[in-house]
Amino acid sequence: MTSSSSTQSAGQLETRGIEPVPESECNGHPLQLFWVWFAANISILGLPLGATLVAFRGLSIWQAIIVAILGAAGSFAVVGVISIAGRRGRAPSLTLSRAIFGVRGNIGPTIVSLMSRLGWETVNTTTAAFVLLSLSAILFGTPVEAKNTPALTLVFIAIFVLMTLCVSGLGHATLLVIQKWATYIFGALNVVVGGFLIAHIDWNAVFSAAPAPLSAMIIGVGIMAAGTGIGWANAGADMSRYQHRSVKATRLVASAAFGAGIPLVLLITLGGLLSVGNDHLASATDPIIAIRELLPNWMAVPYLITAFGGLLLSNNLSVYSAGLTTLTLGLKVKRVHAVIVDIVAIFIGSIYFMLIAESFYGPFITFISLLAVPITAWVGIFIVDLIHRQVYSGKDLMDVSPSSAYWYSGGVEWRALGAWALAIVLGFSFTTVATTADNVLFTGFLSDSWLGHNGLGWIVTFLVAGGVYGILGGARDRRAFSEEAQHAR
Repeated sequence: MTSSSSTQSAGQLETRGIEPVPESECNGHPLQLFWVWFAANISILGLPLGATLVAFRGLSIWQAIIVAILGAAGSFAVVGVISIAGRRGRAPSLTLSRAIFGVRGNIGPTIVSLMSRLGWETVNTTTAAFVLLSLSAILFGTPVEAKNTPALTLVFIAIFVLMTLCVSGLGHATLLVIQKWATYIFGALNVVVGGFLIAHIDWNAVFSAAPAPLSAMIIGVGIMAAGTGIGWANAGADMSRYQHRSVKATRLVASAAFGAGIPLVLLITLGGLLSVGNDHLASATDPIIAIRELLPNWMAVPYLITAFGGLLLSNNLSVYSAGLTTLTLGLKVKRVHAVIVDIVAIFIGSIYFMLIAESFYGPFITFISLLAVPITAWVGIFIVDLIHRQVYSGKDLMDVSPSSAYWYSGGVEWRALGAWALAIVLGFSFTTVATTADNVLFTGFLSDSWLGHNGLGWIVTFLVAGGVYGILGGARDRRAFSEEAQHAR
C-alpha cells in the first residue's frame, strides 16, 4: 500500500488508506484544493440559499452579498483551517482526531461524521435521480414520478452511484483531475443557465428594496455557514494530506475560502436577485423544479444536465471522504472497498426513499441537519487543539492498542470527549426537531430564545466545545505534545 496520488496519474488506483502519507510523496499545491472545493460547490442548488436570505429574511441584495461572503466563504475558511492539520499530520481529518479524543473516544465523532456524509450523499443521489427522471420525461416522454417507473428509477440511481464510484474509488489523483476539468464544463453551463435566469430579475424592486436590520444579517450568516462550510469541515484534512510541507497555512485557508466562496457567492447572489418580490424559489419543496419553471422549454435539457453535474461533483468528494472515515472506524479493508461499502449504503437508501417511503426531503434533511450540532462541536475542539499541536505521531495514530500515545485513559481523552458531549447537550437545547411544521418531535428548552429562534445555537455549540476544551487544558498539555514530537522523530 505505497502508491501515492501525488506521483501517480489520474486513472490509477490510490491504494493508500488512512495511514499517514510519507513526506517524500507530498507534492501537492493549494491550487489543486482550490479546484476541488470549487467543483464541490458549483451546484445550481446554491440558488435557493440566496432566495431564502431575501424572501424570508428581508435582506437587500447588497446585504445578501455581504452575508454570502461572510457565511459561505467564511465558513469554508474554517475548512481551510482544518486542512492545516492534514498538511501537518498527513492523515485524514477523523484519523487525526484520534490524537485529540483518544483512539476509543474518537469513535463517537467518527460515527457522526460518517452518518452525515452518507446522509447528504443520499440526498445528492435521490435528487440526481429525480433530475434524470425529469430529463427522460422531456426527451422520451417517460413518467416523471419515481414510483410510476421503478425500473427506470433503479437505472438512474445506479448510473449516478457508478459515476461517483469511478472517481471516488480511483482516489485522490483522479479526483483532482476530474474536479478541475469538470468545473470548466459545468461552470460554463451554469453561466449559460444563469444568463437566462437573469431575465426574471425585477431590477426596480432590487434597487428600491429597503435594507433589513443588522440582526437579520447576523442570522443570515449563521444560515449560510450551517448550510455550506460547516458540513464540509470534517473533510478538510482528507484532501490536504498530500500537500507539500512548504505550503503556507494562509494559502490552504485561501484555497478553501476562495475555491468554494466564488461559486457560492455568485449562486447565492443570483438566488437572492431572483427572489426580490417573489418567494416562489425560497418556498419551493423541490428547488430543481422551481428553477426549471423559470426557464424556456428548450433550456430545460442543458439546465438539468448542469444540475446533475453539480450534484455529481459534490458527491465525488463526499464519497471519497466517507471511505476514509469508514476506515477510521476500524473496518479492515482496502480504501476502494470502503468506498464500495458506502456506495452500496447510498444505493439502498436511495431506493427506499424514492420507491418505498411516502416522503423524503423534509424528515431526512431534518435528521442530517441535526448531525450538524455534534459536527460543529468537533470543529470547535479540533481548531482549539490545532493552535498548539504542531506534530502528530503517525505510528500512534495507527496504533489502537494501549501502547498508543493516544490511548490516554482507557482509550479516551476525557477533556475532549467531555467538552464535546457538553456542547452537544447545549446545542440541542436551542434546537427544535420537526419533520413538518405540524409534526414537532422535540423542542429544546432554549429553542424560544433569540439564539434558538433564529437558528444560531450552532455558534454556542462551537464556542462552548472549544472553550471548555481549552479551559480544561486539553490544548495545552505540553507533556503529550512532547511525547508526540518524540514519537515523530
